[in-house]
Amino acid sequence: MSPHDRWLLRTENTTYAVRIAGGGRWAELVAWGPHGVETGESPFGRPHRTHFITPADAAPAEYLPYGLRPFTGAELVARRPGQERGTWWTFDSADREGDRALRLDFTDELQGLRATLCYETVPGTDVILRWTELSCTGEEELRLERIDSAAVTVPVTDGARLTCLTGQWSQEFTRTQLELTRGRFEMASTQGVPGHAYAPWLAVQDAAAPDGGDTPTYGVALEWSGNWHLTADAEPGGAVRVAAGRVPHEGAVRLAPGATLTTPRLACAFSPEGLDGLARVWHRFERRLSGERMNRTRKVLYNSWEATGFDVDAAGQLELARIAADMGAELFVVDDGWFTGRHAETGGLGDWHPDPANFPDGFDHFIDEVRATGMDFGLWVEPEAISPASRLYAEHPEWVYRIDGRPATLVREQLLLDLGRADVQDFVIATLDRLLGDHAVSYLKWDMNRPPTERGRPGGGPVEEQDLDAAHVAGYLRVLDHLRDRHPHVTVEGCAGGGGRIEHATLARTDVVWPSDNTAPLDRLAIQYGYLHAHAPHTMSSWVTDSPGVFDPRPRSLGFRFVTAMAGVLGIGADIRTWSAGQRTEAAAWVSRYKEIRDLLHNGEVRLLGTPADATCGIQYEEESGTRIAVTAWNTGRLDGAPLVPGRAARLRLRGLDPAARYTDQQTGAVHSGAHLLHYGLPFAWTAQYDAELVVLIRQ
Repeated sequence: MSPHDRWLLRTENTTYAVRIAGGGRWAELVAWGPHGVETGESPFGRPHRTHFITPADAAPAEYLPYGLRPFTGAELVARRPGQERGTWWTFDSADREGDRALRLDFTDELQGLRATLCYETVPGTDVILRWTELSCTGEEELRLERIDSAAVTVPVTDGARLTCLTGQWSQEFTRTQLELTRGRFEMASTQGVPGHAYAPWLAVQDAAAPDGGDTPTYGVALEWSGNWHLTADAEPGGAVRVAAGRVPHEGAVRLAPGATLTTPRLACAFSPEGLDGLARVWHRFERRLSGERMNRTRKVLYNSWEATGFDVDAAGQLELARIAADMGAELFVVDDGWFTGRHAETGGLGDWHPDPANFPDGFDHFIDEVRATGMDFGLWVEPEAISPASRLYAEHPEWVYRIDGRPATLVREQLLLDLGRADVQDFVIATLDRLLGDHAVSYLKWDMNRPPTERGRPGGGPVEEQDLDAAHVAGYLRVLDHLRDRHPHVTVEGCAGGGGRIEHATLARTDVVWPSDNTAPLDRLAIQYGYLHAHAPHTMSSWVTDSPGVFDPRPRSLGFRFVTAMAGVLGIGADIRTWSAGQRTEAAAWVSRYKEIRDLLHNGEVRLLGTPADATCGIQYEEESGTRIAVTAWNTGRLDGAPLVPGRAARLRLRGLDPAARYTDQQTGAVHSGAHLLHYGLPFAWTAQYDAELVVLIRQ
């Protein structure tokens, strides 16, 4: 076999093997799994003859156009003006960088198209990034009707178990499973953001095996902040083929002669340790995405929204700030309602100047008083939004998405700026530079509360030549990149009505994100359980709010709410003016305990212990050396007694410990062997008042 027939990509623990097949017409997957998996017969072996489909339709192809793959789904659909759709390319050349990166070129000279399949491993992880570069090499433009990023094939014996994250606003990241034996599963968003209903993330397992333990588990996640789709096809030959990519708002993208389009990156991950192991792969990858900013302390914040809503004034905010500081908060964030004209949802957006009526002694004086408590200061903004009653709209009505002659739909009493326009980007950048340059602001919460509806750009050229979704994404990322470059000291939180825009492009440019507007304790626990399957705890902002709260009247202790929030990046969003002295003292104690171990919570290896559907569940965090282990544990069952036999403590079995080692509970001094913790578990004598706990174990 020639070395050009097969290429190996190696991550920390896995190998991905690719070869050219079909007489040079496509690349296909040979093997993907632990090192050494490439030695032996490929699991995708198939008969040389096919019936009623083409060989390309049956192949575990990495990326194929319609034309070569006409029946079972193509990743690319392209045509020249006035011509039939279809591409028939052949392999041209390969460029490799050892076993870390690979580029495979295919050309269709008649159509005038060059496609480059790109692969790149991510050091220190078991993630391979894949994307495609499409170049128009002819004298006529190309119309690209489908432009997926990549496809990957997973062998299964009798169907696949798919795990995805679904929901709606206030119920994001619900872990959902289904079995696919034949046919297609698809999820997508055309809301201009990834959306609340589906996350651009999927895990695939053989349905014949359990979802935990040592079950091989494959995952993909699309790095794209706009419209997207993801499909999984159970193919006749006993495999599931997953493809994902962006979805152009206009239905197709024009590619001019000499131009190149680069698709979003698709991250592909593998773990031999089930969904739990796959989560740890994603966590390591996202710590890598954070770069040097991973080392910055994510401070305990207080956010004033649930306490004051739009009723923002200096005196009320300072009262909250002083109480929050006494409880140990390190950052005070003023949410919506601080700027001119913002007394309700109906006005103000776009006019980003502090309202002098709210801050009679001046905004900077107010900030100085907050900072005098020892806390940093932060602001909420929604840069993409504009109120019809704002001064900005009166001056620049052309800046909003609109279609001439059609009525504008108000969502949350607001319109959306066309961030794909350079002048709009420049306005947003200038506005943020002014706020961050003129005032001592060190935290910025970027929110987005409405999708684009009448998405048009009158005067922007022929509609068929526009690519509004990609332009908006590029503008959004340009602003975020500017913030990181110009204001590196500012911590940026990403939010879109909760978890509507959480994917790797956003996570690479923000420090934390807001998974959901729902902070009700039991609901939030389920949301965070799903979130942590795909995303790392250092990105997960979470608040302690009042009980009963906005979403869920079911009572839980203050301890339950704190342990839930400290499973990621701790914040407080309650009306703490109404808290008793005892509640404030208890809160201060939880904040202090969190600060002692937040480096472990944000950097440790995570194991999800049970699910929120279990009477007792938890999360285990272990630092790399194995010296410290933190366990956040909850009783989600009845509150009027122990969930097991009366008088017997509930048990939460830990995982991954050294059975021969001894572990000391830092708070109680109790000593447990690793074998005991693995076999019997940590004991918790739950009561109505004691329904959550943080345990820190020190290995002797």
